[in-house]
Amino acid sequence: MADRAVAAFPEAGALLVRAAETTDLVEEARRRHGTSPTATAALGRALTGALLLGTLLKGDASVLLQWRGDGPLGAVVAEGRPDLTARGYVARPEADVPPRGGKIDVGAAVGRSGDLVVVKDLGLKEPYVSTVPIQTGEIGDDLAYYLTVSEQIPSAVGLGVFITPEYRVGAAGGILVQALPGAPDEVVERVAENLEALGGVTEGIRAGRGIEGVLERVLAGLAYRVQPLGTPRFRCRCSPGRLDATLAALGPDEARRLLDEEGVIRARCAFCGTEWVRRDLDGPWERAGPPGGGAS
Repeated sequence: MADRAVAAFPEAGALLVRAAETTDLVEEARRRHGTSPTATAALGRALTGALLLGTLLKGDASVLLQWRGDGPLGAVVAEGRPDLTARGYVARPEADVPPRGGKIDVGAAVGRSGDLVVVKDLGLKEPYVSTVPIQTGEIGDDLAYYLTVSEQIPSAVGLGVFITPEYRVGAAGGILVQALPGAPDEVVERVAENLEALGGVTEGIRAGRGIEGVLERVLAGLAYRVQPLGTPRFRCRCSPGRLDATLAALGPDEARRLLDEEGVIRARCAFCGTEWVRRDLDGPWERAGPPGGGAS
């Protein structure tokens, strides 16, 4: 099934539910960055989490998630926006760790010590920045901890990425459930039990039931309606204008040195992998080629 994001509204009320299938989006990220299986799983979960949080924002706002763990992946960064676009990267995309118990060990790859930094740009004078300690390195656990502790909203986050034997993304998705003030205790307990029994977010997606399969299990026993939100997409905002600002920050002397030594000025967007070149200081930026120079 195609990627899609939805909001669910339990009739019991007082629950905020967002869910998304992000298989194509995460596969696009894998292709662009040439990530190892473990890096793909970590980045895919982070992208899906950022996307879900982005659905809670409005206008031109954004939420940036940065895991700064002590694991071999280094930083894991993802940004989500209200228009259902997301972008992100892993500092060391080639890093990998052995599976644990037959499953990809994202926690070990991210690291179980370090910080999760959340930056919300709401269009105000300064962005809102919050930092919480990494709990397990499992992306969903850390996001749930941030939401519960920093934003003081009891939350559960389920995120999953299934990697095929060919190291491609076979399924990816996630669900966010938040208990709002006034949520009946029995409803919160039921959803918590359902989430505990869920096992894996990608099972329903792989079975062909899409994100609805995840909702059916998490909200089992509750009446609810579903509102489509749209199609998630990997999209970056790098542009010649942003590159000009970066080049200006280097200063004319450094820019001239790069041009004299290399013959061109090269820039690579960390978020999407797109490479740009500039052949003289007054000339335009040109795309050097499509991103995705890593594993196919």
